[in-house]
Amino acid sequence: MFETLQSSLISALRTLRGRGKLTESNMQEGLRLVQEALLEADVSLEVVKQFIARVGQQAVGEQVLRSLNPTYQLFGIVHQELVQLMGPVDHSLHLKPSGAVLMLCGLQGSGKTTTCAKLGRVVKERGRKPMLVAADLQRPAAIQQLQILGETLSIPVYVEMEAKDPVAVCQNAVRHAESIQADVAILDTAGRLHVDEELMHELARIDRRVEPDQVYLVVDAMTGQDAVRSAKAFNEALELDGVIMTKLDGDARGGAALSVKAVTGVPIKFIGTGEQLDGLEEFHPDRIAGRILGRGDILSLVEQAQRKLDQEEMARQEARLRQGEFTLVDFRNLIDQTRRLGSFQQMLSLIPGLGQLTSMVGDSDAEGELSHVKGIIDSMTPAERRNPKIIDQSRRRRIAEGAGVQPHQVNELVKQFEPMADMMKSVSGMGMRQRMQAVQGMIQKTMADPSGRLMKQKKGTGKRLTSAEKAKLRKLREREARRKKREQKKDK
Repeated sequence: MFETLQSSLISALRTLRGRGKLTESNMQEGLRLVQEALLEADVSLEVVKQFIARVGQQAVGEQVLRSLNPTYQLFGIVHQELVQLMGPVDHSLHLKPSGAVLMLCGLQGSGKTTTCAKLGRVVKERGRKPMLVAADLQRPAAIQQLQILGETLSIPVYVEMEAKDPVAVCQNAVRHAESIQADVAILDTAGRLHVDEELMHELARIDRRVEPDQVYLVVDAMTGQDAVRSAKAFNEALELDGVIMTKLDGDARGGAALSVKAVTGVPIKFIGTGEQLDGLEEFHPDRIAGRILGRGDILSLVEQAQRKLDQEEMARQEARLRQGEFTLVDFRNLIDQTRRLGSFQQMLSLIPGLGQLTSMVGDSDAEGELSHVKGIIDSMTPAERRNPKIIDQSRRRRIAEGAGVQPHQVNELVKQFEPMADMMKSVSGMGMRQRMQAVQGMIQKTMADPSGRLMKQKKGTGKRLTSAEKAKLRKLREREARRKKREQKKDK
């Protein structure tokens, strides 16, 4: 999300570092680079002009130019103006206790039907009883799609298969919602390939006859300024209450997100992040501005963790860590938990200071690597998972064959597990801030290591051994090896 904009904007602001004393001249040069970054991100030209004017007015002030860290202050000004550009946002759906009707509209291909189901899930999580209404009579597949999604979420779907008039369908649906005690009806209205008079007339009729409490436009972030123009046209016809921007996780530029509020006056209420039905998040301008400037979004990460992770399982793992226990079984469970939060790149982008590492990760198949790790662990015996130190050459070959990997990959996992377990035990009992600092340090250290591995630090003895001491130590190692061999035979 916003990778291109983030890279360009941070580079532009960092050109001002190391200048000694900033002047109005070089500050204007930095602002010119900021302007270029925004235009390359497909932000509306008029919006860019107004944004640069506001930032420039504050940036060339005497207070900034004479400050001890003017570049840091400029970052703060840009962050503040980005927040103002996209906000404020009212996250309430304004659902009346007696019942409410939410109307979704948008062009074909924007993800409107899927978003209808996602919004139903959000409403259900807030303790209400939603019902989805299949009012897109132009596309029969949309009706079938909504039925499948409703069944998946255990949310009722109102359908009139032979209907021709979407207005009548919506009116009948509202009455049906009352009869089944559903207190929120969500209308999935028809779309078109582009804005036309027939579409607007149909939506205006539904708006007049049904009188929905909230009208939301669903737009595709990937379409850039076309999304902004669509929002403007729909708002003129319907007076929108908010925009739901889909596919924002795949938009590297972010021009639509930065432009739509300034151009239309309509705020973005939700953003779609992925195809999963839990991929609908509230839009927070301050958090998005933080992501754009590489400051991460730790609040969203914590909220996702609380919503998506199995809290009972996490509590059990926490208790085991406090007792100094962390086995390969725990590691496998941890992989399953963290995968619920999204891809490795997505999590990096939310951790403060690590957003730019996503470009270093690039197109590497992190998900495939995790699948290999799970396969290796699953191919081990219970004794090997509890104590990977017993894995010798013959066991490595057997595990590798079962997991479909090479023996050296099994060896690498075993070598990396011990320092990883030490690190996990060390963060048990820490607060969220301390844990994030530990994770930051670990990832930055790992990225800086060309081998990409966590390695256990060797501890020096502080003195050289004599020949007699070396011989004695060798005998002890041989004795220990024989003991382990006997234990392995017992395990078999």
